[in-house]
Amino acid sequence: MEITQIQKNLHNSPRKLRLVADLVRKQKPTQALLTLRFADQAAAIPLSKAIATALGNAKAQNIDGESLVFKSLEINEGQKMKRFRAGTRGRVKRYVRKMSHIKIVLSDEKVKKGA
Repeated sequence: MEITQIQKNLHNSPRKLRLVADLVRKQKPTQALLTLRFADQAAAIPLSKAIATALGNAKAQNIDGESLVFKSLEINEGQKMKRFRAGTRGRVKRYVRKMSHIKIVLSDEKVKKGA
């Protein structure tokens, strides 16, 4: 059985979230929460909240959290907020605030390697 959790419009850039997601992608979700607790990056907080929510969804469906593995852990780009700042000589300097989406799919079946 698969459990899907999608977290949208997080105010963290996808690049920073992908760096943290690569740390925990091969681990079990319960072990990933422990690893993210001690990670030094600020992007570890929203990722750990999304994983905890996915584990909570599994618990609501009476699935043991210890038997689950990550089937997929995707970090995708979200919307971009376009902002402006005053530049020199009356000009405008544009910058972009990037947002991201997290999609977590947990499975209680063994993932086949090499297939």
